[in-house]
Amino acid sequence: MDRRAFIGSLGGLLLAPRAAKAQKAGRTYRIGYLGTVIAPPDVWEAFLRGLRDLGWIEGQTIVIDQRNAEGQYERLPELAADLVRLKVDIIVATGPVAPLAAKQATNTIPIVMTNHGDPVGTGLVASLGRPGANVTGLSILHPTVVGKQIEVLKELVPKVKRLAILTNPGNPTRSLMLAGAEAAMSPLGLQLHALDARGPSEFEAAFSAMRKGRADALLILVDPMLFGQRNRLADLAAMNRLPAVSGLREFADAGILVTYGANLPDLFRRAAIFVDKILKGAKPADLPVEQPTKFDLVLNLKTAKALGLTIPPSLLQRADQVIE
Repeated sequence: MDRRAFIGSLGGLLLAPRAAKAQKAGRTYRIGYLGTVIAPPDVWEAFLRGLRDLGWIEGQTIVIDQRNAEGQYERLPELAADLVRLKVDIIVATGPVAPLAAKQATNTIPIVMTNHGDPVGTGLVASLGRPGANVTGLSILHPTVVGKQIEVLKELVPKVKRLAILTNPGNPTRSLMLAGAEAAMSPLGLQLHALDARGPSEFEAAFSAMRKGRADALLILVDPMLFGQRNRLADLAAMNRLPAVSGLREFADAGILVTYGANLPDLFRRAAIFVDKILKGAKPADLPVEQPTKFDLVLNLKTAKALGLTIPPSLLQRADQVIE
């Protein structure tokens, strides 16, 4: 038996009593998943793998009911109510709005958030240490990480003076992220120009405003709708020759120049740990909200070359991934 197989078999022997009891008794738990957009395949697989590692097998000990709003925040309350009607045992909600919609739909079904920007500021939990209700999970620290994104962009494009920031006004953490951006820009001598887009139909107007405002670069704030449109946004940034930065690695995969932020697959894997604890009897109110521990700096060399930029060697050395 090789090492991986041995560890897998050992993990099976160490399954928590309730999970083992559920398997013996034939009990199947229902997990409701609520998202604004479809999770990328590697992110979703990280969640399923996290569950499998803890002994929860889809189709055997668990069933997952997925609900996806296709980028439309206004659909989330209805989808959350649908999961409540299904009497799921737990709801996993991703992004800034889905956990809020889930909490409005139920105050009894446990809710695990995977990547909410500011759960205290939006009222999801009483505090990170003691959530106090039926919601816990992982915060993604968007407001504080935005400053680091701007610093990386400035290092890549030292001459940048006017920074356009693309936001979704429907995102409840928008003002917090903008405040983080403003705090970082002042010492760097940058001018901020915030532009809103509630949906893809407003992208052209936003980029037109960037041209009129003579923006030197672009910051795309992390948002599920913008995330779902990352390929189009990368194309628009390229067409307008705007060096762009965002917070999730998938934006760099789509063609954005550079990204810095929490690793989504790691967050979803850790969300499975919360699910495991709650299905074994833990209360969300007693499980402290956790924060990211793994951050990725990703550079797209192909985009840099198209923009005529030379990436400093020091930045290349710090990068977790370089796309060529």
